[in-house]
Amino acid sequence: MSDFLAMGGYGGYVWGSYAVFFIVLAIDALAPRAQRRRVLSELRGRLLRRRPRPTQVP
Repeated sequence: MSDFLAMGGYGGYVWGSYAVFFIVLAIDALAPRAQRRRVLSELRGRLLRRRPRPTQVP
């Protein structure tokens, strides 16, 4: 098993490449969700600012 993990002395490079790949894959999957949240929050804020304020009648 340790020979497999060492991969002929290139294990650090190979497993490091796999780690970088999966990190980038996770970021690529989560980024649209974060962007969607930001856009929806910004649109809600715009709608609230456009809403007319009720006039106070004493």
